[in-house]
Amino acid sequence: MFAVIKTGGKQYRVAENQVIRVEKVIGDVGSVIELNNILMLHEGDNMTVGTPVVAGALVTAEIVEQGRARKVIAFKKRRRQNSKRTRGHRQELTTLRILEVLSDASKVQKIAEKPVNKKVKESKETKASASLSKTAKKTTEKKATTKKVASKASKGEKN
Repeated sequence: MFAVIKTGGKQYRVAENQVIRVEKVIGDVGSVIELNNILMLHEGDNMTVGTPVVAGALVTAEIVEQGRARKVIAFKKRRRQNSKRTRGHRQELTTLRILEVLSDASKVQKIAEKPVNKKVKESKETKASASLSKTAKKTTEKKATTKKVASKASKGEKN
C-alpha cells in the first residue's frame, strides 16, 4: 500500500516504514504528525485518485530529525565589469518516518502521544499567562515633570 502526498509544494510517494526528507514541518523531534493532503492512494489492485485530494485518507508520520540541507551557492559574475556576487542558501528540512497509510480516517488507531508534546502545550500556556502578568506591570503611573520656563530677555539685549 502506498500513497502520494503533497507537502511543502512537492509531491512524494510514501509507504509504511519509509523515511523521507521533506521541507520544514513544524514540530518537535519524536512527535507524531498527520498528513491529510493525499493526492492518490493504492491498495493492492485498488487505486483511488483524488479530486484534488482523497477524502478521508490519512498518513501518520513521526518526526525523526529537524536539519538543514547542504549549502547551495549562487555565484553571479558580470564579465568585464569587475563585478561578482556570491550568495549561499541552506534549506531547512525535516526527516519523517511514515508510520501508517490509512484509506479511511475513521479507522485511525490513536497513537499515544509522547509526554514531550504535553509539556510543550503546558509551557505555551504558562508563557501566555506570564506575558499577561508582564503587561500588567507595565501600566505604572508616569512621574509628573515640570517644564522649565525660559526667562524672557529684555528687548535691547541679543545673544
